[in-house]
Amino acid sequence: MQKSTLKKLSQTLGLSISTISRALKDHPDISEATKRKVKDLANAMEYEPNSYAVQLRTRKSNVIGILLPTINNFFYDSFIGAVEEEARRYGYSLLIMQSGESAAIEAANLQFFRKNMVMGLFVALSVETEDLAPFKKMEELEIPVVFIDRVPEEQGYYTVCLADEVAARMAAEAIIGKKKKNVLALFGHPHLSITRKRRETFERIFKAKAPKTKLVIDCTENPAPSRDAVIRAFKSPNPPDTIFCMGDLILIGVMKAIHEMNLKVPQDVAVIGISNGFIPNMYNPVVSYVETSASKLGKLAFSQMLSRLSNENVPENVCVESVLVKGGSL
Repeated sequence: MQKSTLKKLSQTLGLSISTISRALKDHPDISEATKRKVKDLANAMEYEPNSYAVQLRTRKSNVIGILLPTINNFFYDSFIGAVEEEARRYGYSLLIMQSGESAAIEAANLQFFRKNMVMGLFVALSVETEDLAPFKKMEELEIPVVFIDRVPEEQGYYTVCLADEVAARMAAEAIIGKKKKNVLALFGHPHLSITRKRRETFERIFKAKAPKTKLVIDCTENPAPSRDAVIRAFKSPNPPDTIFCMGDLILIGVMKAIHEMNLKVPQDVAVIGISNGFIPNMYNPVVSYVETSASKLGKLAFSQMLSRLSNENVPENVCVESVLVKGGSL
């Protein structure tokens, strides 16, 4: 059905277009009787205002942007799901884009968000991001930015992240509690603050509580290099008795190598990771992990965004608590 227009409403009621428009906006100059008559007809004719025209006039929309390195993993998929659920409750829509780990694409996407007048923006930084000026420009244009998961290290930005240091500490202490002696620890991209925080904490705990444990560190990030790192480690004279996986993509590669080599978990090698929870439950035994919930992250981030959109005073940095989930792999 063709949408009704202000002109059609005007012709039907014999009122000027400006009167129709002001009545629909509850202008005080228009009588209540006229407002009621105009609104009743507008409903009957299924009139909808031109949302783009409204955006141009008000410089506002009901759209919130999400900019992620990729949406092709379970963590960000869960984050998007949680944010979308909250957004729908409050009458917002989402515009989702990927940087593909490219700073150039990230900057181009920011320009697209500005042109589409998003009200706010959630961002997980790409591995290439060094210049934060484009994000400052968003704030200058009164588009609040809330960084999630992969966040800037410098102060002055609003961030909602996982308790990275706590998660790494819990994983390290779980391994130490089992008196493991030879640990292969696989981390994400070394450029990211999330990797540095987790690695520094992990190493510090072992140095303080189990200094004699052999700790081999590698940054493998994705399944294929994680698989290769495990196979190399088991070809060495002193193979690991435990493998720590910083994230789910690493865990996938680790478990693939373990299955290829017909190793038994935890008899031949123990495994523990930091995870959103879905991947560890795909294996038998279930892999022990420190939960870093993307769903909780999404809900907390949306709450932060709502507060910022309402110009409320909110803390710059908030974190999602971590929980140790014991499986049968350690």
